[in-house]
Amino acid sequence: MQIAHGLDAVESRKLRFVYKHSGISSRHSVLEDFRFSNPQEFRFFPKNKALEPFPSTKDRMDVFRNQAFDLAQEAISECLKGALVYPNEITQLILVSCTGMFAPGLELEIIDKMNLRPDLERYAIHFMGCYASFNALRLADRICDAAPESKVLIVSVELCTIHFQKAYNEDNLLANAIFGDGAAAAIVCKEGKGLKIKKYDSRVFKEGENDMAWSIGDFGFEMKLSKYVPELLQNGLEKIMEHLESSYGISNIENFAVHPGGKQILQKVEDAFGISKVQNLPSHEVLENNGNMSSATILFVLKRWLESKNKIGDLLALGFGPGLTLETLLLEK
Repeated sequence: MQIAHGLDAVESRKLRFVYKHSGISSRHSVLEDFRFSNPQEFRFFPKNKALEPFPSTKDRMDVFRNQAFDLAQEAISECLKGALVYPNEITQLILVSCTGMFAPGLELEIIDKMNLRPDLERYAIHFMGCYASFNALRLADRICDAAPESKVLIVSVELCTIHFQKAYNEDNLLANAIFGDGAAAAIVCKEGKGLKIKKYDSRVFKEGENDMAWSIGDFGFEMKLSKYVPELLQNGLEKIMEHLESSYGISNIENFAVHPGGKQILQKVEDAFGISKVQNLPSHEVLENNGNMSSATILFVLKRWLESKNKIGDLLALGFGPGLTLETLLLEK
């Protein structure tokens, strides 16, 4: 990052400070370049410190098209095995991604290479941001209400790091410090073990629409991510606390799964609800080990809750994204 941003000693110290206090120990990327400190070793970015000519949006979408399936396949295979579901039992497929798209889409590649039924229904949720998997879970739940025999497969694939931006400004500094790549999958059906979907809600805070945004530029997708987002989120939660209490009975909920959009976001949400880090621990663990993987992240968090042996009862999941949008989902383990 120091090379890419062309930082001097003073600015490099600032960058190290940001990383040190990010709450993140490791992240993953499909780009090997991030392992190298010598530009001559780069394989995707140009082999010079200026990174010129900077990769175009097409270059980045080519990476998505070539790399996304392998991650999706691994996530789906693990999910099907854990749920004891055979590929030919899947009746609907919902693909989620805000970091890449092409047509014919990744969902068709999944159907073909993973021997899913050619007559299954398929849906794609693109460009909704970090909360998109909440929308996928809600859609899957409503599909199951309409057709109770359904087994809906959700797969989220996010290659955030292919959209690295080299301009040294606040937005890019924050985005480059927290986002990583990842994929996750889930099965939603009427019967089985796991988490029961009980209720959900969606709210938009218009005053934050200029502080978190996502647009397509000539050199990848460009993130608008203000340092004021955690504060805006806390203020928004405080405004609708009465609504959330009447909807979910928050005062009686012990477990939370907050989208780990960043260390400060987790702290602000915990402050707003008056809960401890322990009540939201899987979110902190995912942030530390994986960073923010956009829409895939909440599925990583829910998996950790599923694997926790001593946690039972209601679980409130929260996701945030461009808008500023708040999605909530009440689950029961």
